[in-house]
Amino acid sequence: MIKRSSLFLAISPITLLAACSSGAEEEVVGEMDPAAEQALNDQIMVDPDLANQNEANAVLTGGTDQSIPAENMTPEAINAAREAAFALVGGSDGFKELPAAKELGQTIPEESTLTAAARAAATPGGANCAEQAEYSAAWAAKLPADFPVYPRGTTKEAAGTDAGDCSLRVVNYLTPVPLDDVLTFYHSRALSAGYSSEHVSYDGDRIVSGTKGRGSYVVYGRQLPSGVTEIDLITSGN
Repeated sequence: MIKRSSLFLAISPITLLAACSSGAEEEVVGEMDPAAEQALNDQIMVDPDLANQNEANAVLTGGTDQSIPAENMTPEAINAAREAAFALVGGSDGFKELPAAKELGQTIPEESTLTAAARAAATPGGANCAEQAEYSAAWAAKLPADFPVYPRGTTKEAAGTDAGDCSLRVVNYLTPVPLDDVLTFYHSRALSAGYSSEHVSYDGDRIVSGTKGRGSYVVYGRQLPSGVTEIDLITSGN
């Protein structure tokens, strides 16, 4: 698993599908275009020093010690964040039950929603958007309306690009709200906006992802030892 002390985000850790044959033997079922494979496996690397240079957007960033301001960790603050998220999905009718995560094991199937979402983010129109990403906290304010940072989340780092066919946003943030609540929020937002939604577990992360036309989103989530939830949010084409 890639450790994310700064925003070391693979657009997707996709590998070719090794399908089971008769429950025992494995074989490669297809080949990926070399340019697409490179883009899908490239990393967006955000230097925290660069991310923090944009003082005009300092309100969007927290520190670099993977902590959340104390005032945002109180039960009252957590409940307020949940209430704000509840409002953003339209109340009780808007929340959709998050299905149990499917364990992907060592490989990500070529036909999975995660593969399609990551490919749409990384290489729309054949462009390598990861290579064109710029690092600035300002990109956190340019997320599509359907996939915002969870209410009261503390943005740590961000990157993005609108060059050519790219419309890529990558944001790393922290929240004291439990991981299940955060993933349910994005699952609900996605379905309400007409996106597909798949919930999987891979390499220590739980991931919700989906597509709609040329648009896509991927939400990587993990619970840190401190109990804080860390999210890597990737959107494209919105």
